Amino acid sequence: MKKTITLFGLLVSVTLITACAPEIGSDAWCAGMENKPKGDWTMTETKDYGSNCLFK
Repeated sequence: MKKTITLFGLLVSVTLITACAPEIGSDAWCAGMENKPKGDWTMTETKDYGSNCLFK
C-alpha cells in the first residue's frame, strides 16, 4: 500500500512540473531557449526554435 501511495505521489509531482513548462513557440519558451546553452539543445528544440522564434 505504501508503494502505491509513493508511486502516485511521484506521478502527480511529475505531472505538475511538466504542466508548468511554457508552450513551445511562446515568448517565454523562446527566451528560455536563448538562455540554454546551444550544445544542450535537441534536434527537435532546434527545429522548433527556428520555426517559432526566428521565422515567425
